[in-house]
Amino acid sequence: MSQGPDGALFGAKRLAARAVGAASRASGRGGGTTLPGRMLLRLDRNAIARLGAALEGDVTLVSATNGKTTTAGILAALLEAAGRPPVHNRAGSNMTWGIATALLEQGGSEGLFEVDEAWLPKVAAQLDPSLIVLGNLFRDQLDRYGETEALADAWAETVRRRAGRTRFVLNADDPLVADLGRDGEEGRHEGVVYFGVDDPAQALPELQHAFDAKHCRRCGHPYVYERAFVGHLGHYSCPGCGARRPEPDVAATGIELHGMRGSSFTVRIPAGELAIELPFPGLYNVYNALAAIAAALQLGIDPQAIAPALAEARGAFGRVETIAIGEKRASILLVKNPAGTNEVLRTLKLEAGEGLDLDLWIGLNDRIADGRDVSWVWDADFELLAGAVRHVTCAGTRAAEMALRLKYAGWPVERIAVEPAIEASLDRALDEAPEHLFALPTYTALLELHKVLSGRGLTEEFWK
Repeated sequence: MSQGPDGALFGAKRLAARAVGAASRASGRGGGTTLPGRMLLRLDRNAIARLGAALEGDVTLVSATNGKTTTAGILAALLEAAGRPPVHNRAGSNMTWGIATALLEQGGSEGLFEVDEAWLPKVAAQLDPSLIVLGNLFRDQLDRYGETEALADAWAETVRRRAGRTRFVLNADDPLVADLGRDGEEGRHEGVVYFGVDDPAQALPELQHAFDAKHCRRCGHPYVYERAFVGHLGHYSCPGCGARRPEPDVAATGIELHGMRGSSFTVRIPAGELAIELPFPGLYNVYNALAAIAAALQLGIDPQAIAPALAEARGAFGRVETIAIGEKRASILLVKNPAGTNEVLRTLKLEAGEGLDLDLWIGLNDRIADGRDVSWVWDADFELLAGAVRHVTCAGTRAAEMALRLKYAGWPVERIAVEPAIEASLDRALDEAPEHLFALPTYTALLELHKVLSGRGLTEEFWK
């Protein structure tokens, strides 16, 4: 960092932003993961580039519609196990101000940042990453992002601009993402690594409503699917131009899903195979783990160290976290769009298959960070749990709409309660649940839920 007048001035701005962050945390009002960065960016719009220039090691960016927090968290755990703790926005604040806060307040030589899909091009331009991990693109917050193809086009421009300077880890099973690494029909750009699922036993019996990538980005012809796993993720080909799913370099086989307990599977890598025990449930988290494993290999992590580190990994708040509340337990699973919600419902279906009568709390908000349009709940397959729920409490600003959706999904109306207030609804749901409550909040409902639980001393603040 320059020690001239300009460097001294920037140093003063950093001190001021840190002081604001310390005051925010001391007040207990939140904002500790964003406010320092917001202030610093107001004082210096090039702050991310200036702070990032001090990182001497790799800088990795992780983006996806679903799973970027978990993927980045798993990769952070792998790096930490290797003695390389990264500068990392682990609280999930993934726009420029959250990244600026992490750079401002953490020390380290290596950077790992999850990045909001729409902000990826801007962050990549400022941080000059050595590796970018792109997990998936699903329909999400249409009022904010528009259709997935618009994001795919922006990502494609980022890949084009960074060709030869940045390596890419891409999801072979997502045609929107896999296409970014193609060079012609069958080839791939230099520096591209693919991951995917190679287990036909995990294929869905039919394509879900949450099926977004229907047409080839190159020729417009409808894709033909041999099998689909999560939404539009699967094995596909285009009869029009011949484009097809690339062969993954890192692939999961022999997958066994164990409900909330997690999963076990084999990962095929260029050097052999790894036997993985993952403490996160659902096939969607197998994808997240694959992305992190592929990235870890690109970052020079010893393959033999991956399985032990994964077995000890823990999820971020709200991403499959179970909290003790008195003599009861609450498992929190974020839901925010049809594809991700369907995977949560599939996981809970496995729990119900073990003879459990499920007790649920569903928090549906329509604030800016959630997306104002909540019509997506009609594309999520809540019908999966129609006969498996003992009681559900609907909460949030759109609690009544959530209850209506469940009624039309065939859930008995006498088992559905509506209580919009987050804290009151949580207490009501806990009173109804004999032992275990499954909480399914949208993003801002998750933040409100976290505030309630941290206020009761049941979980830590994000920044601790």
